[in-house]
Amino acid sequence: MKMEIEIPNGIEVEVNDEILKVKGKLGEVERKFYHPKLTIEKVDNKIVMNTKSDKKKVLAVVGTWMAHIKNMFKGVEEGFEYKMKVSHVHFPMSLSVENNNLIIKNFLGQKEPRRAKILDGVDIKINGDEITLKGIDREKVGQTAGNIEQATRLLKRRDRRIFSDGIYIVSKGEKE
Repeated sequence: MKMEIEIPNGIEVEVNDEILKVKGKLGEVERKFYHPKLTIEKVDNKIVMNTKSDKKKVLAVVGTWMAHIKNMFKGVEEGFEYKMKVSHVHFPMSLSVENNNLIIKNFLGQKEPRRAKILDGVDIKINGDEITLKGIDREKVGQTAGNIEQATRLLKRRDRRIFSDGIYIVSKGEKE
């Protein structure tokens, strides 16, 4: 079975073994695609995935790979942007960026600051109670947003309806 994805204009694609590199106007993203029953190659202006199997699990992997490749194309052309909202009812939080960490001080009145890792290639902008994450790799931007949400996760025995403090994802996807 053979599946093809058309390469959009203005995007350069390079395939070496299992590593796919995509270059566009915003930058370059690379990813390793490996599966024992699948091969990936560039033919003319298309990316071709070949498999000799027609089993559901293998075809599911092909569909997943196609989605990843399309996200890589979107990322190098448009980029991705996640918006997060800081919510505090009891204690106002203060946010700062140090090295590759977001430092969250005074979360629920705690003396120790909480830290969330910011992955490489993700730009963070803090504007009052809004946080904007931008990048060309959707997975890194999404993982950074997840790291921030996890850092402000409530402890056990706290009612979320009363303690709604935290940092939450408001919107995600392509840049506007």
